[in-house]
Amino acid sequence: MAENIKFAVIGGGSWATAIAKMLCVNLTEISWYMRNVAAIEHIKTFKHNPNYLSSVEFDTTKLKLTNDINEAVAYADYIIFAIPSAFLDAELEKLTVSLQDKIIFSAIKGIVPETSLIVGEHFHVKYDIPYYNIGVITGPCHAEEVAMERLSYLTIACGDPDKAKIVAKNLSGNYIKTKITDDIIGTEYAAMLKNIYAIAAGMAHGLGYGDNFQSVLMSNGIREMKKFIKKVHKMKRNINDSAYLGDLLVTGYSIFSRNRMFGNMIGKGYTVKSAMMEMSMVAEGYYAVKSAYKLNQAYGANTPIIDAVYTILYEGKDAKTVFKNLTDQLD
Repeated sequence: MAENIKFAVIGGGSWATAIAKMLCVNLTEISWYMRNVAAIEHIKTFKHNPNYLSSVEFDTTKLKLTNDINEAVAYADYIIFAIPSAFLDAELEKLTVSLQDKIIFSAIKGIVPETSLIVGEHFHVKYDIPYYNIGVITGPCHAEEVAMERLSYLTIACGDPDKAKIVAKNLSGNYIKTKITDDIIGTEYAAMLKNIYAIAAGMAHGLGYGDNFQSVLMSNGIREMKKFIKKVHKMKRNINDSAYLGDLLVTGYSIFSRNRMFGNMIGKGYTVKSAMMEMSMVAEGYYAVKSAYKLNQAYGANTPIIDAVYTILYEGKDAKTVFKNLTDQLD
């Protein structure tokens, strides 16, 4: 396996911070791009990100911190993008350095609004990156538990297994276990869809539904996910693997899930705008549900949960009424 491979992390949020922490265990140096100059200066002085996962202390001699995305891209062989999908296109517009011959891995769990594509497809279509140079990093894994060094699992997807192994090796550690897969499209769609089901779980909780109903909701959610992904990209996969079912469960139930938190606020009567203002982090599922709903107009999968979340968030339908109708469609 090739040695002295250089990695860059693109993003300044919690997941980017967690990935930087994992890489620093195995590498002597990484490049880390974030827009926030004040955060960069804080890390250089105090050795931790002031805004996300502030308990994580970095050896700053291992960090090439920059607020210039071109500097980070030029430095690296492997680039891991970990910024909210809603902001990806704007960040990429700043590029003057070519992405050709770079290995792109997405740790983004969402759809790019400007193209309605998952991130891997966005890089392939808009930047002509071949699929063998594109990969996905998915869970089940919350950044907050990485910060606490609790045992976590990652699935690394890439059409080229050697590249998947390189990323898996450099993210692995005492508390991080990794596995690889060739289901790039399926795992990335699953990572996007589970955020929608987590919003639904949060809405149910906010509306006063208990654990019994939420277990039915998640059970129907994994079957709905299977139908959707099969329509998009048919291949042999086990939907009960941790990259699909495991990621869905942790996002649907965890106290760290921002999508569940967002849904909970909507269920309690918050407007979309007020819920977003109260949250300090982006709920990817809000953007994902619009894209998934529109994509499914062509695919025609039976997706009552996606449909319900869409009508509440984008058509302003009453959550209580929509969920009452949804309960009659689940089994």
